[in-house]
Amino acid sequence: MAVIGVLIFPGFQLLDVAGPISVFEIARRYVRDVPEVRMMAVKPGLIRSSSGTEMRARTLRSSGTVSTLLVAGGEGVEAASRCKQTIAFMQRLAGRGVRVASVCSGAYLLAEAGLLDGRRATTHWSVTSDFLDRFPKVKLEPDQIFTRDGGVWTSAGITAGIDLALAMVAADHGDEISQKVARQLVLYHRRSGGQSQFSSLLELKTPNGRYGGLLSWVREHLEKHHTVETLAERTGLSPRHFARSFAAETGCTPTKAIERLRVEVARERVQSSGDAIECVAQSTGFRDPERMRRAFIRAFGQPPQALRRVARNI
Repeated sequence: MAVIGVLIFPGFQLLDVAGPISVFEIARRYVRDVPEVRMMAVKPGLIRSSSGTEMRARTLRSSGTVSTLLVAGGEGVEAASRCKQTIAFMQRLAGRGVRVASVCSGAYLLAEAGLLDGRRATTHWSVTSDFLDRFPKVKLEPDQIFTRDGGVWTSAGITAGIDLALAMVAADHGDEISQKVARQLVLYHRRSGGQSQFSSLLELKTPNGRYGGLLSWVREHLEKHHTVETLAERTGLSPRHFARSFAAETGCTPTKAIERLRVEVARERVQSSGDAIECVAQSTGFRDPERMRRAFIRAFGQPPQALRRVARNI
């Protein structure tokens, strides 16, 4: 029977592995032919993760029935990328038509093996510059949760491996099974691959400061007409005092912060739903689709329709 091979190495990130494994485990409760998971490493036995927790792995020679290979990331990825046996193993499986995927910095291993050359890929946002310098042939999309280019999948940092695994379950067994797994995992929702790795609220200078609660409320009521005056009234401050203190605490103006929140929510709806662009613009407070289009170009360099096309091809 086919198996899902998970490639680990000394210093791998435990959650890179545990998240996807849990997805496949729960999927097997609903669909019997979901492959079992098999841990694999150059040297079989107990492999120590960066947290100190160990997992038992089998030898790479037991790869004959692997239908999907998932490569972990972690602190030990540099040493693993210099291992000729590891690189040759991935190249051999990819050449055999095995679906290959990476979580977080595991993309370094795929790139080192040449499996990402000319392909769209992503990895953790913090290594974008280094990755681009080292692998210029890769079409890196640093702001994606996960990407799929043919039989090669890549995902962003750590928990995005769960999103990637859910997308694999959806591709293999349908959206209904994937949604059941997500509910069983008590996930808020299954994120689309094109969703941003970043949160507008978290990018503020002090996201949990004095105005964190106000912005969370705004995010839940984006359809309303928010102005400096109405927000100042809600905080009990004069408009002038509010505008100055808000900018000093968050690092941006109230108007800019609200646009970032609207763009973030609108992008998610554009990419994960079939709602008309006009409806998305209305529900997120842009009202005018042209106004939303200009905001998207400022934020992402592309209009909403282009981002929707990319998301549907992932």
